Amino acid sequence: MKPVPIHDHKDCESCTILVVDEDEAMRAVLAEALQEKGCRVLESQDGKGALDTLQTVVPQVIVTELKIPDGGYPYLQLLKAAAPKSHIVVMTAHGDSQTKVKALECGARGYFEKPLHLNDLKGWIAQVCLVNPCGNIL
Repeated sequence: MKPVPIHDHKDCESCTILVVDEDEAMRAVLAEALQEKGCRVLESQDGKGALDTLQTVVPQVIVTELKIPDGGYPYLQLLKAAAPKSHIVVMTAHGDSQTKVKALECGARGYFEKPLHLNDLKGWIAQVCLVNPCGNIL
């Protein structure tokens, strides 16, 4: 597994967001959009990498695809157990109302279907990080 890239906005304190998706292009788009608004962004391409990251960093928000290697509902439960104070946001291209309900039951606090509307996600994150400089994310 390649190292987890860390994107830092060094001019101010920021909330930390872990972006988990096997699609490198999707991770890059999300990282860039969040980083330019002052968030510290960490990336992982799979569930194992995300859980490994949580051993050293506790992000305020975890944005994760559900259908990734080492992913699924048990993965969401492990995320919640490893980082109980983090807000987990699920994004998926393979969802329906049952998927949403199950994801929320497994610890997710937000749910977005792909194609993802960045402004909706950034708005959700801004509410979560309201007390952080990341609150200027809109």
